[in-house]
Amino acid sequence: MMAAGLRALWAAGHWLRLGPRAPFIAGFSSRGTAGARTEPGPSLTRTRQQDGIRNIILSNPQKRNALSLAMLRSLQSDILHEAESQELKVIVISAEGPVFSSGHDLKELTEEQGPGYHTEVFQTCAEVMMLIQRLSVPVIAMVNGLATAAGCQLVASCDIAVASDTSSFATPGVNVGLFCSTPGVALGRAVPRKVALEMLFTGEPISAQEALRHGLLSRVVPAAQLEEETLRVARKIASLSRPVLALGKAAFFRQLPQDLSTAYHLASQTMVDNLALPDGQEGIQAFLQKRKPSWCRPAALAEE
Repeated sequence: MMAAGLRALWAAGHWLRLGPRAPFIAGFSSRGTAGARTEPGPSLTRTRQQDGIRNIILSNPQKRNALSLAMLRSLQSDILHEAESQELKVIVISAEGPVFSSGHDLKELTEEQGPGYHTEVFQTCAEVMMLIQRLSVPVIAMVNGLATAAGCQLVASCDIAVASDTSSFATPGVNVGLFCSTPGVALGRAVPRKVALEMLFTGEPISAQEALRHGLLSRVVPAAQLEEETLRVARKIASLSRPVLALGKAAFFRQLPQDLSTAYHLASQTMVDNLALPDGQEGIQAFLQKRKPSWCRPAALAEE
C-alpha cells in the first residue's frame, strides 16, 4: 500500500499522478520549471517537473511504447529541454501501461522504408542513449512491466534503474531475424558478457531478480512500492549539490574506458576540481561544524 506521505503529495497536486496501471502518468505536458501546463494535441511522451525532478513518461501504451522515430525524437526533446538549468536535478523516465517499451517499431523497419530511414532510426536511438550518459544530471529508469530490445537498451543506458518485481527484460530480435546489435551495446556494458550474449543469442527474457543480480537494475521492489521507492531515490539526489553531481558523473564515465593509472589520474584531478567548487568546501565545513550543508542556490550559481 502506498505511503500516506505520497498520497498526501499527490492529493495536493504535486509532481506525480497515477492511473490504475500507469506509473507516473501526468496526463499533461509541462515545459520549464514554473509548473505544469497543458499542450494541445496527442503526445508520445508527457513530462512534468517539480522540486528539481523531471518525470518523462513514455505515453503510447496502445503501441507498447515502441521507440518509433517520433517517440525517440519526443524523448530526446524532453531530455534536452533546459537540460543545463540549475533547477533540474534529476530525470525519471517511466512509462504508461503494462509495457515499459517493446523497442523499435518494426513497421518502420520494413523494406518499404529503405536503408536511409532505417539509418535515421538507429542513429537517433544511439543519440538518445548517449545523451543520457552525457547529461549533467542523473537519469533514473522506473520500470513496471516488460522492457525488450531498444526498451531494454534504454533501461541499460540509464544511470540508475528501479523496477517492480514483476518486470522482465529481453533482447528478442533474433527471433524475428533482426539481431539486437544496438541494444547489445548498452546491455554489454551493463551485465557480464556471457549474460548479455545468452540474452542476445536466445532472445529469452530474464526476470527482474535476475536483472538485479547481473547488474542491469539498481534495485527491485514490489509493484505497489515502485513509485514510492523511485521518488525516494530521486528526491535524495535532488537534495544534493547539482555541480558536484555533474562533475562526478562526467568524471565517472570519462575514467571508465581508461587503464587503471590514467583512470586514477583523471579521478584525482576531479577530486581537486571538486574541492575548488563552492559546494565542495561548503559540504566539508558543514561536516566539521556538525550542521547540514547549505548548497549554492541556482540564482547564486547563475551570477558566478
